[in-house]
Amino acid sequence: MSLSRRMVIVLTSIGIISGALLMAVNLLTKDRIAYNKQKEIEGAIIRVIPGTRASQKIYEEKDFTVYQGEDDQGNLLGFAINTAAAGFQDKILYIFGLNTQLTRINSLYVLGQKETPGLGAKISDQRAFLQFWESKDCDQPLSLRKPAVEKEQLASSEVNTVTGATVSSRAVLTSVNLALEKIKKLKEEGKINIEGGHGG
Repeated sequence: MSLSRRMVIVLTSIGIISGALLMAVNLLTKDRIAYNKQKEIEGAIIRVIPGTRASQKIYEEKDFTVYQGEDDQGNLLGFAINTAAAGFQDKILYIFGLNTQLTRINSLYVLGQKETPGLGAKISDQRAFLQFWESKDCDQPLSLRKPAVEKEQLASSEVNTVTGATVSSRAVLTSVNLALEKIKKLKEEGKINIEGGHGG
């Protein structure tokens, strides 16, 4: 057998073995990754719907999933929307909680982002951005305050921009407003049920 033919056989064998190993690793880790992702989402739901002891998915489409949070008696406490914004670098994955009447945002939490470190990445920082989403009135579309002001100076439907990262800040705000429109439309169409909620 010629040297070149032996090399082809060896390289082909290595490729087949490597491919099989990668496939095996993928199969072994796929369920674990999905499990960890779901646990992260469940933890985030508890953060954005205070008092939640159990949650369930009630609506899903691409990049838009609605969960409802319940207390340990099964009373509805609110809804959590897991969605994504088109950021400066890539998708910004986040979740925010609403009261049962869909009139107030409890809080917002960023699940994943690849924005510019030190600038847009601050959207995942509590002090720089997330604190301004707490207890926001969302009867009307929210607006972005630029330049940023003290929290006490913000109107009930205003959110501070991250200094130097207007694009990332506005991306999240625009996405939240679109998500609010969508869930309110789902309510009107009867695709989600908010009757019987005891949470505020």
